[in-house]
Amino acid sequence: MTSLLHHFSSSNRVIRDALLQGMSLTVCLAMSLATMSVNATSEPQRIYRCGNAYTNQPDPALNCKPLAGGSVTVIEGTRVQGVSAVSPGTNVSSGPAKVDSNEQRQRDIQAHAVLQAELQKAQRQHAELLREWHNGEPERRADEHRQPAKYQDRVAQLRAALQRTEADIAGLQRELSRLGLSAPTGAKP
Repeated sequence: MTSLLHHFSSSNRVIRDALLQGMSLTVCLAMSLATMSVNATSEPQRIYRCGNAYTNQPDPALNCKPLAGGSVTVIEGTRVQGVSAVSPGTNVSSGPAKVDSNEQRQRDIQAHAVLQAELQKAQRQHAELLREWHNGEPERRADEHRQPAKYQDRVAQLRAALQRTEADIAGLQRELSRLGLSAPTGAKP
């Protein structure tokens, strides 16, 4: 019983000392459990803290400090498997996969159609915003007659939305010109 009480008090000292040295609570609890599990008849080894590492063989170059009482249990983590873990029979490609020219043309046509649809959507949104913008003087709503600041906020939001849609349209047109496909029949370039 006295031996158990001795280990319990030394465990508390280890936790207190570790917390004062800035260790995490998890490390402190691990150290506490390690000190409680030590057999009372065995002589404890001296443990040193060298930076973030714990050892019983200190290196004088690392400025190791002895820990008061107890021992530390270190559980090794798992190793990350790198490229070397690939089995020799596995075929690993280092470059991009080759695509048939007909398949690539189909992909380009699909991309062109998607970009055209997005461009038309952005142009419709821009036209709606221009209609609401009304040459820089949108119509005042009922609540905006009494609150001019609210009107100014809405005008600023409209201006920002117009600038965003104009930038979107310009970007979509750049992407379409980059694709360089001739426009499908019936569609605008």
